Amino acid sequence: MLPNNDIVTNVYTGKDGVFEGLQSGSILLDSSTVDPSVPTALEKIANSKGSFFLDTPVSGGVIAAQSGELTFMVGGDKQIFEKAQGVLSGMGKKLVHCGGIGMGQAAKICNNMLLGISMAGVAEAMNLGIRLGLDGKQLMDIINNSTGRCWSSEIYNPVPGLMPNVPSARDYEGGFYSGLIAKDLGLAQGLATRTGSPIPMGALASQIYRLMCKAGLEVRDFSSVYKFIQDGQKI
Repeated sequence: MLPNNDIVTNVYTGKDGVFEGLQSGSILLDSSTVDPSVPTALEKIANSKGSFFLDTPVSGGVIAAQSGELTFMVGGDKQIFEKAQGVLSGMGKKLVHCGGIGMGQAAKICNNMLLGISMAGVAEAMNLGIRLGLDGKQLMDIINNSTGRCWSSEIYNPVPGLMPNVPSARDYEGGFYSGLIAKDLGLAQGLATRTGSPIPMGALASQIYRLMCKAGLEVRDFSSVYKFIQDGQKI
């Protein structure tokens, strides 16, 4: 599980890379979040060496990783997916075969675009409510029992002091870096351009997280978008 297209490609195809010592019949599982073109190209090389490749990105964050309850979105040959389920089920509670190679990435990028949008929305709503005089915990409870409820509000709330064991409780240290969600939103923009799909909310979320990175929050958890908005940053 590596951070971007170039690093993933180099680890497999570079000097002393995975492909140099690959044994025939191996199954390669890559859980990086990258452009679907990357696993498509790597699968071809793996097949030429008598081996197999699946793209297996995950969702659930650090919390689900620690508890072995990740969701795996898998792209590639279905028979190979079935062979790999024993390994993947040791780390995840939900394994979904999304289709051919690269389709795991397609699903992950769509999910993370929505995640970036929803986290920014929760941060905006919580900041507005607190500034209006509402109690943060009460507002969180209302949202989580109303139509605004989502993972970002219920499991990973971005407001410090409202939930334990989430990055907002430890000054946004650890978790899922803002730089990584910015990268994923950039991937979504690229795919949207390629397919002619309008993503106005995704594009705005991408702009917000890029600005956060420039403001020094690149290696803070992406829920620090609350701090970014609270501090009155211009978007």
